[in-house]
Amino acid sequence: MRAMTLQAPGERLRLQRLPRPEPSPGQVLVAVDYCGVCRTDLHIVDGDLQPSAWPVTPGHEVIGRVASLAEADQSGLQAGQRVGVPWLGHSCGDCHWCESGRENLCTTAGFTGFSQPGGYAEFLCVDADYCFPLPDGLDGPQAAPLLCAGLIGYRSLRLAGEPLRRIGLYGFGAAAHLVAPIALSRGIEVCAFTRPGDTRRQAFARRLGCHWAGGTDEQPPQALDAALIFAPAGELVPLALGHLDRGGVVVCGGIHMSDIPGFGYDALWQERSIRSVANLTRADGEELLALAARLNLQSTVSLYPLEQANQALEDLRQGRFEGAAVLDIRG
Repeated sequence: MRAMTLQAPGERLRLQRLPRPEPSPGQVLVAVDYCGVCRTDLHIVDGDLQPSAWPVTPGHEVIGRVASLAEADQSGLQAGQRVGVPWLGHSCGDCHWCESGRENLCTTAGFTGFSQPGGYAEFLCVDADYCFPLPDGLDGPQAAPLLCAGLIGYRSLRLAGEPLRRIGLYGFGAAAHLVAPIALSRGIEVCAFTRPGDTRRQAFARRLGCHWAGGTDEQPPQALDAALIFAPAGELVPLALGHLDRGGVVVCGGIHMSDIPGFGYDALWQERSIRSVANLTRADGEELLALAARLNLQSTVSLYPLEQANQALEDLRQGRFEGAAVLDIRG
């Protein structure tokens, strides 16, 4: 099978021919049709996140079909069924975190495209428990970014609490452009923050229905109940705190972020808070996919063939597209 692999941090991905994997007990073999290109993939390429072993096949926003199942499979999945595969690919099921419904915090978790092979390949084996059946009408390249960008956006919004009158989205990329329509469908006003002067992304945010869009050097028209940060820039945290109303929360949605600079206690006073989002749970995935089908939630995507994964990553780094990049694996 064809796969784009990373041999070491800082290198370019290489196109290789690898043996087709075979599913172990509890796994299914997925024939990959599309795989989203996530900023986490960039962090792996750059060495910000270090897998335990090299080489690694990145990719954790997978849309595909069940190609085969292990013997005595009891998952209920069927050959040919359309499925999605997310970042969190395994949890132990027995620890305190798993037993309390917080499998995203499992200390022995496995991650697709990081600690186990990912979707920049024609086939991958995944735990059946972390292989989500796709609702009718939810398919194709537009569905791929839901499996991470959409899930992180959705979980970030949920962890922001209720009630929410007005939120800010910092870094208007893949996650923000998917969570914005969800928030708007709930009657929440959305303010979009981009790099100063990025009028193209600001216009994109307005086209999606955001009530206000501007640079991070600007003040929102009114104080926010929550600030969801998707850009990996720690300096946005104290800035976003300054945009919050009393009792507001800053939610950091990225798996990696640069250092947060110091700030005075007055920025946190009046019961403001800061929290992070780690991974996802299966409940998140099931809820979001059902919601996406109901809302007809569609990503804005730029499509690349598998062999152009390096170009897709560089275009993501440089902010050359709106929405998300997706690899077409079908060949």
